[in-house]
Amino acid sequence: MDEQVSKRNKLALDVLRLSRNTLLVNLRFLDAALNQLEPLAVEGLTLATDGEALAYDPAHVLRLYRDEREAVTRAYLHMVLHGVFRHMFVHTLVDHHVWDLACDIAAEYVIAGLGLKAATTRRELLQKSVYSELQKEIKQLTAEKIYRYYLDKQLPPEKIAELRGAFYNDDHRLWYMSEAERALALGRPVSVSVSVEPGEGDGDGEGEGTSLPFGVSAAEARWSEISRQMQMDMETFSKQQGDRAGNLMQNLREVNREKYDYTAFLKKFAVRGEAMKINDEEFDYVYYTYGLKLYRKMPLIEPLEYKEVKRIREFVIAIDTSGSVAGEQVQTFLQKTYNILKSTESFFSKINVHIIQCDATIQEDAKITSQEEFDAYLKNMTIHGLGGTDFRPVFSYVDWLREKKEFQNLKGLIYFTDGFGTFPAKKPDYETAFVFVDDGQNNYDVPPWAIKLVLQKEEI
Repeated sequence: MDEQVSKRNKLALDVLRLSRNTLLVNLRFLDAALNQLEPLAVEGLTLATDGEALAYDPAHVLRLYRDEREAVTRAYLHMVLHGVFRHMFVHTLVDHHVWDLACDIAAEYVIAGLGLKAATTRRELLQKSVYSELQKEIKQLTAEKIYRYYLDKQLPPEKIAELRGAFYNDDHRLWYMSEAERALALGRPVSVSVSVEPGEGDGDGEGEGTSLPFGVSAAEARWSEISRQMQMDMETFSKQQGDRAGNLMQNLREVNREKYDYTAFLKKFAVRGEAMKINDEEFDYVYYTYGLKLYRKMPLIEPLEYKEVKRIREFVIAIDTSGSVAGEQVQTFLQKTYNILKSTESFFSKINVHIIQCDATIQEDAKITSQEEFDAYLKNMTIHGLGGTDFRPVFSYVDWLREKKEFQNLKGLIYFTDGFGTFPAKKPDYETAFVFVDDGQNNYDVPPWAIKLVLQKEEI
């Protein structure tokens, strides 16, 4: 019996190696990615990957190969693409069923676009109608955008299961397990890992684990490097292959897109000033305790009751209220901005923020001088305008406010827009940022002097 099992395992491994070699011959730019997964026989897990192992049930692989030889090659490529797009490195709070569906559709869509005969299966006919429906609503079929689309549709579980049937290739259970649970499922020894908080360690970046961004595993870092290198290589390969690589490039650009931290971004508009806060950095506890000891309850020095900090005092939020910008997104963006600013680490008690609504002309200027006024504005906010788009009136109006000494130290202007409008010809002498919500249809071309910030819908 053991001999039969061993023979079956060897045959299944040979099939997987044949599939990998077929892909290597046809898709040279996948070289590093295809060699990243280590085959591991695990009965009862069909096919699965956690980004390090390619777990397979030998009986399942042989059945798949017997029914349709191309199916194993397609499944292998499908799992490799999960790694390239880093689908398995996901927060466990996502809706697992919807995320599984979105990732499978994104991977299969890329495979279909490559037009590789060795990976073409009968199921592609069932998949085409789903692609057609999605392309009417989504410009780029990436896992993140498909996930958001289906999440908004609130499909019943049975519909999600039905849709996934046409795209299923591998088991995603490993993605949502803890490290110990994965080790148990794959028959690995359980390792004890020590998490390193940001700022810990010797600071030289040489220690094991300290060179990785906080919360990023070694496997995710490897796939990130592979993905970025692939994107660079594909800039050349895509020209040779024409439209075949278009879907792959689209997904690579999206997954490797710089992720923006809006909180950190707002700090660009901070200025130095004094805040009522004990300054521990300039306080000497030696003299303080010595005074208490020598004179009992009389310290020699008292702590400073103010500290110089960088916070936000003056800036402008301009809102594009043309007909092409959704009012709900405007309010959500303002709420997000306010939630960041209202923290005591971001706001001075006295502020001077102007919220200007403008389509082709200035529609409203709301001056905010305190958190209470910001609260009231958000509660009663009304969108004015809904006409055409021209960015220039806002800049002319801000210049006029500065001439009137409305601002003492204006740090910058944030313009929330879809990008379809007329930009000023000349750079203002304060920082300007144009903020977009990525919906695949906005115009992200801004003048070279402006900062561009593209946020995902879930980021606001």
